[in-house]
Amino acid sequence: MWWINALVRGYQTPPRFFMLPEFTPQVRRLLRLEAFGFAVLKNLTFKRSEADTDHLVLPPSHMSSFLVGEHKKGEMAEECCCLSKELSVIKPPKKPHLALRMFVLSATMICSVYICLVCLKQIGNQSMPRVLKFEVIKESCRDPGISPSDISYVHYPKPATFSRDECACTPVRFFAILSMQRSGSGWFETLINSHPNISSNGEIFSVKERRSNMSSIIQTLDKVYNLEWYSSASKNECTAAVGLKWMLNQGLMDNHEEIVKYFNERGVYAILLFRRNLLRRMVSQLANDHDRIAKQLNGKHKAHVHSQYEADVLAKYKPFINATEMMSNLKYSAECVKNALGYFSNTRHMVLYYEDLILNHIKLVDVLDFLRLPHRHLVSRHVKIHRKPLDKQVDNWEVVVNALKGTEYESFLNADYTL
Repeated sequence: MWWINALVRGYQTPPRFFMLPEFTPQVRRLLRLEAFGFAVLKNLTFKRSEADTDHLVLPPSHMSSFLVGEHKKGEMAEECCCLSKELSVIKPPKKPHLALRMFVLSATMICSVYICLVCLKQIGNQSMPRVLKFEVIKESCRDPGISPSDISYVHYPKPATFSRDECACTPVRFFAILSMQRSGSGWFETLINSHPNISSNGEIFSVKERRSNMSSIIQTLDKVYNLEWYSSASKNECTAAVGLKWMLNQGLMDNHEEIVKYFNERGVYAILLFRRNLLRRMVSQLANDHDRIAKQLNGKHKAHVHSQYEADVLAKYKPFINATEMMSNLKYSAECVKNALGYFSNTRHMVLYYEDLILNHIKLVDVLDFLRLPHRHLVSRHVKIHRKPLDKQVDNWEVVVNALKGTEYESFLNADYTL
């Protein structure tokens, strides 16, 4: 571009370069216009007009000297004059306002600080080890097939001493056998314990310390129903029903209100087992009390036997019944049964009678249905001791008959079942 610079510095006398024969008149004209543009940009000056506005004005000396230069040709002069008119007045861009400049500067600084903070945070995250946390969400064990009325009676215990493993979602029913001594409760308990999924832990409250107050009772029950009570009847982790045998005189009647409340809150099934013939129960009780002292079986007392020989040995004893004590005993027993049926009528319960179980084993199926358990053949090793009619088992039978005739207990004299 040496020729342009030369033309700008001294465009009044253009170099011979423009007169070279290689350039046509059109090329020469364009070159002169380009050179003129550089000259205009180099010699622009500000001038205040009458309208008090800023204009860019080309000095007349440069413009006129270029227009009336050494090469005065008509066409070239006309083009230069036209260009000079267009460029003689040029409006400059308006100056940005100071507030706008400050706003742009502030926004730029804020963005810069934000970008720096983001970069520092990313660098810090890369330098720190990442710890992935996994939370295991256990599926609910609720069985959709369980009816809404049974939901509160279905439990999923979590023992602290062992794991139920694959049986963790096996529902467990809580039950309690409420009965009186010598009412067939021991035989009945062995029957239901022969079911592979039932654990009945016996007379737990025969120990006085466990029934000394309501706190001890609840603590013992919680341990049983949480599958943490160990006994010979304890099953494996797949137990589907767990309970105990509870006699009426073992703190049950004395704390019946709190116990009924506990049963309803924890969803405990109550199985009330009694004897219809309370006279037979009295005979069995007197014979058992005698053997507790006499120890007829090789110097040992046995409330239940597992052989016919042992049963025959114990059946040889015929108790002598005091007629006066007999009436008060029968009345007290009948009152206990009546009160127990009334106290636990507000719980989920079923009532069984020993005589019905002896005569109809289908009653055991009703028990399994009540506990919502599958049917199984239930067996017991217990052998019944007193199989003879009542008149063959009481020493003073005539006195007993005379005392009961005409009373509400006269029906007890009749045979209620035969074996």
